[in-house]
Amino acid sequence: MQFAGTDRYVAPPELAIAVNAAVTLERPLLVKGEPGTGKTELARQVAASLDLPIIEWHVKSTTKAQQGLYEYDAVSRLRDSQLGDARVHDVSNYIRRGKLWQAFEADRKVVLLIDEIDKADIEFPNDLLQELDRMEFHVYETGQTVRAAHRPVVVITSNNEKELPDAFLRRCFFHYIRFPDAQTLRAIVAVHHPGLKPALLDEALHQFFELREAPGLKKKPSTSELLDWLKLILAEDLSAADLRRDAGELLPRLHGALLKNEQDVALFEKLAFMARRQTR
Repeated sequence: MQFAGTDRYVAPPELAIAVNAAVTLERPLLVKGEPGTGKTELARQVAASLDLPIIEWHVKSTTKAQQGLYEYDAVSRLRDSQLGDARVHDVSNYIRRGKLWQAFEADRKVVLLIDEIDKADIEFPNDLLQELDRMEFHVYETGQTVRAAHRPVVVITSNNEKELPDAFLRRCFFHYIRFPDAQTLRAIVAVHHPGLKPALLDEALHQFFELREAPGLKKKPSTSELLDWLKLILAEDLSAADLRRDAGELLPRLHGALLKNEQDVALFEKLAFMARRQTR
């Protein structure tokens, strides 16, 4: 099984190499990068390319590693025992299977996405070390051991909000998705907005990169935000001439799709004000 991107996902050669290396080594692929650079979508496209089902585990700040294995619903069992329900005699009726259990018991190889692992508590990655390494875990309530019938392709994403433990990193194949260069970005745009007029794309990319390279920007616009912006431009039927700004005008048309906080908008308004003063 070899991944080389899909007709909906442009994978640079180094990213394809990382995916295939992780599959060959049977190690989790840890993918880092700016938000909006396609880390989550990568797992979905790997599944599509390799013709595998995907199981997605989206991690939140309150997520515990145990939830990925299973949860024992003691409250429901207590309630049923008070009601005289015969189900209470079989503890397995109160075991909720987590995403790892679902991946381990699948009747074929699957892609398991553990999305934004850095959102959880710092101990979260450590609590999954043995399970991801040995591909098995023990269910204490029933005494059974759950083993992976088919070792899943594990893709783990991180936005670098927290440092991950060294012991966890040692068990992963790592890849950092760098922000695409202009040529790759054109290829990505061509996938999502085919037939875009060259002059319009040139002007849009020029303004987009100007925005990203502005010093002091709190949040740089990402690939997904560029695609949203282009979608709005097409919906408004704007031309390259419509996008061009007057002297001293720094904010692009429909800039709300690109700049996502008031500090960055204020920064460009201040720069525009200073530019207008200098031209007087």
